[in-house]
Amino acid sequence: MSEESDMGKTTRKMNPNLVNLIERLKREAYENKAPVWRDVADRLVKPRQNWAEVNLSRIERFASDNETVVVAGKLLGAGAITKKVTVAAFKSSEAAKQKIASAGGKSMSIEELLSSNPKGSNIRIMG
Repeated sequence: MSEESDMGKTTRKMNPNLVNLIERLKREAYENKAPVWRDVADRLVKPRQNWAEVNLSRIERFASDNETVVVAGKLLGAGAITKKVTVAAFKSSEAAKQKIASAGGKSMSIEELLSSNPKGSNIRIMG
């Protein structure tokens, strides 16, 4: 996984879990004809400072009840959530996980969602 920075230098992702996840997302997107996974992989390839940081208040505002949301970045616990949603993120704060669970929803990693929904159906990307 290489990326171009503003200075024209090529850098590499150093986190082996992230590199494996990006490769797996691209493979699953190709094998299952699921462009949603390619989109998530493309977002994770970007520099970490450009990753999405989504607060629960945004999910409360834009997601529907029983919807599945993917955050290609970090899920933060600011705000309240009352909807029963499934949220998959690369990283999640403990406060966000607790608030989602108390609202009757489910918090998981992108890998877990990829395993349970390889076709990528009925998924909304936020961030």
